[in-house]
Amino acid sequence: MHMTHSTFTILLGGSLTVTDRLRDAIDGSRFIAADSGMRHAVALGVKPELWVGDFDSSDAALIAQFPDVERQTYPPAKSETDGEIATSEATDRGATRLIFVGALGGERSDHALQHLFHAMGLAERGLDILLTSGDEEALPLLPGARTLDLPKGSLFSVIGFSDLEGLDIIGARYPLDNFSLPFGSSRTVSNVAEGQVDFHLRKGKAMILARPHDFTGA
Repeated sequence: MHMTHSTFTILLGGSLTVTDRLRDAIDGSRFIAADSGMRHAVALGVKPELWVGDFDSSDAALIAQFPDVERQTYPPAKSETDGEIATSEATDRGATRLIFVGALGGERSDHALQHLFHAMGLAERGLDILLTSGDEEALPLLPGARTLDLPKGSLFSVIGFSDLEGLDIIGARYPLDNFSLPFGSSRTVSNVAEGQVDFHLRKGKAMILARPHDFTGA
């Protein structure tokens, strides 16, 4: 899948498993690193055009590996996260699609949750969003249609960020048709993809969380 230059990948500090699927997703992208997320540039073999942060979690060895990447330094007491600053830089540079690498899992639930809410806000502004750790992916689902290509037998869930109305899930072991999901319900957790999964939503907002290499539900 070839993408235009308006795709930016933001490298965040969370965990990362490098997979072929992730490499395909970021192919042709531009890159901005947020603080310690720069270590993922090494793993992915990419060179970001910008590195933002207070560099409180970036060691000297990492800085020495990328001496010619432009750095924007912010004080540790800034009001926004490094990820938000990196996102603003990407949208200023014309990003229409944003991929957040290292956004999920890891030790900090507060960071992962903030990334999910931030992603939802960006999707509501019309940006195309993917969050990934390699092992796990998240995509905002807003009113309309969305298609996700997943390996047959892999796990996914839909987590409502509000009450959902008119939810269809097509191409899954547990399909739904015009379903109403109360906020907080676990009814749409742990489904199994049959391949391409199509989602329709009439009202509400949700996050699709997929585990493309996890076949424990099969």
